[in-house]
Amino acid sequence: MREQEDAFGRALLDELERGDARIVVERDDGYVETETIAWYFGGLRQWHPSERQALRHVRGRVLDIGAGAGRAALELQKRGHEVVAIDISPLAIDVCHKRGVRDARVLPVTKIDSSLGTFDTVALFGNNFGLLSTTGRVRWMLRRLRAMTTSGARIIAVSYDPYGTTNPDDLAYFEQNRNRGRLGGQIRLRVRYKAHATPWVDYLMVSPDEMRQIVSGTGWEVDQVFTDDNFFVGVIGKS
Repeated sequence: MREQEDAFGRALLDELERGDARIVVERDDGYVETETIAWYFGGLRQWHPSERQALRHVRGRVLDIGAGAGRAALELQKRGHEVVAIDISPLAIDVCHKRGVRDARVLPVTKIDSSLGTFDTVALFGNNFGLLSTTGRVRWMLRRLRAMTTSGARIIAVSYDPYGTTNPDDLAYFEQNRNRGRLGGQIRLRVRYKAHATPWVDYLMVSPDEMRQIVSGTGWEVDQVFTDDNFFVGVIGKS
């Protein structure tokens, strides 16, 4: 990732050093939203109740995908887990190191392989199931993760069910996606911050039923789902 593309990481670093950073999330239909990012630094009390509940299902050595500012990695370290935290953003990994994450690495999701070792838990906190980008990519990654994990391994997959919205712009976008043969919640977006902009990427938001359907046949299955409002966590185990 080139420096000018690391909009998300630059915002995290500014939030760490000065506070009050805001990013612009731009969708490929032209829809934009401005978001604060303080929640990436939030302690356990600021987590969604479903995420706190899912923490009880984390076991052993953990791969934290999409580490961001290290929110999940730091909490898991406190609980005695060995954590390997990865993110595509070099500046996000800098923030993780500054905040005390012991093993944080710049690594795209697509480059995850057995060189990282074997894991008991794969963590996708903070809506990071979406980082797997498409249904085909999810299924490919789940098969890869199956070979890198222990027999009783779990994936903690956090997503946001997009279909509870009444926003007409969102509903029109979901319909446009379906007409193109995509899931409604398969969003193409980029993040902008000051003079920085990430490349356009696919980001997948699904319902619990869609998560179950995508996972089926990969050697994994959704064992439990914890929900609060439209936010939910799927606890995925080997089938």
